Amino acid sequence: MLRLLVLALMLANAAYFAWAHGFLADWGIAPAQQAEPQRLAQQIKPEAIRLLSADEARRIENTPPPRPPECLMAGPLDDRQIAVVKQELQAWPATVWTFEAGVEPPRWIVYMGKYPNVEMMAKKKAELRGLGVPFEALQNATLEPGVSLGGYASQAEATRQLDILNKRGVHTAKVVQERGEIKGQLLKLPAVDDELRPRLEDLKTALAGKALRACKS
Repeated sequence: MLRLLVLALMLANAAYFAWAHGFLADWGIAPAQQAEPQRLAQQIKPEAIRLLSADEARRIENTPPPRPPECLMAGPLDDRQIAVVKQELQAWPATVWTFEAGVEPPRWIVYMGKYPNVEMMAKKKAELRGLGVPFEALQNATLEPGVSLGGYASQAEATRQLDILNKRGVHTAKVVQERGEIKGQLLKLPAVDDELRPRLEDLKTALAGKALRACKS
């Protein structure tokens, strides 16, 4: 029995030796070749491989990843504004911008004024700074000289803010409608990517104060 076991082991070793060295390849029994030229044949476009210089590697490492495209819009715009904006957009691909009907709701503000002169207005602004109350420029020239303490989409929102400011020591402000509803066309840029972003500054000039903002979802 022991002799049979030894003989079986010898035959197994001999078979493994013959398989490992390819002696049985003619019968289709052989290990996968790991030496050249089989590995060369498995390469995919080796000619595309290029070693980078140290400067190129550093430049790639320091280059920020591209920002994802974003949707921006501006308006509403009237016919005169649209003509100016379209003139600027002539250099843009026609597929990256569009116009659609839009409505901007009325704007209500917490207002202080009108003052008899700019000196009185400056005095009130100094008092507001002392109270830590922020203010902003008016968008309606007929309310000058005066001060806006914030704009809101409804009279109710503006009234709530006025109540808060009264508790902070602001007692001469009131709620007024700075402008009514505006209808027109919205400029929409559905997918502003890194290629288009450098052009936005020139477009902002053509928009003449109409801010680009994120599209409403």
